[in-house]
Amino acid sequence: MELFFSTFLKMFFIMTPFFVLSVFLTVTSEVTSAQKRALAIKVTISVIIISLILLYFGKHIFAVFGITLDAFRIGAGSLLFLSAVDLIKGNKDTQKVEQKDISELAVVPLSIPITIGPGTVGILLVMGASFDSNGSMLLGSFALICAILLIGFMLYSSAIIDRIVGKQGLLVISKITGLFLAALSAQIVFTGIKNFLGL
Repeated sequence: MELFFSTFLKMFFIMTPFFVLSVFLTVTSEVTSAQKRALAIKVTISVIIISLILLYFGKHIFAVFGITLDAFRIGAGSLLFLSAVDLIKGNKDTQKVEQKDISELAVVPLSIPITIGPGTVGILLVMGASFDSNGSMLLGSFALICAILLIGFMLYSSAIIDRIVGKQGLLVISKITGLFLAALSAQIVFTGIKNFLGL
C-alpha cells in the first residue's frame, strides 16, 4: 500500500492539477456546463492512455537510446524543477488556443502539454523503468490511473470549484503545488546523482 500512496501522491502533484484546472476554466469560460463535463471526460481518457503508454514503454526507450535510468532521473528532475519555478512565478505557458470546437482541445493542448508536460513525461519514463516486478507495475499503474481520475473529477466539477475557490484561490494553490514540485524534483535529481556516483 505504501507504493500505491507514494505513486498516487507523486503523480497527482507532478501533473500540476490546480494549474490544469485554471487553464481548463480559462479555455471553457464561454461554453455550457454540459460541454465542460464532456471535455473533462475526454481529457481524462486521453491522459490515462498517454500516461500508460509512457509508463509501460519507458524501459524500451532507455534500451533503444542507451540511456541509464539515473541519467534520465537527473534530466527529468531538472525539467520538473523548471516547471515548478514557472508555477511559483505564475508564468507557466498556458497555451492560448482558439475556441472554435472545444472538443478538439482534449488531446492538444489540455492533455499534452498542459497536463503531461516535459517533466511529467520524464518522471513517467523513470517510474516505469524503476518498477522491478509485474506486481509493482500493476500497482503503480492503478495508482497513476487513480491520480488521473481525481484530476478528471476536478475538471468535471470545475464550475463548482471555481465558485468555491475562485481564480485567486487557484493561483495560490498552484504556487503551493510549485513548492512541492520543486522539493520533489530536487529529491529525484539527488537520487540520480547519488546512484550515478555510487554513493
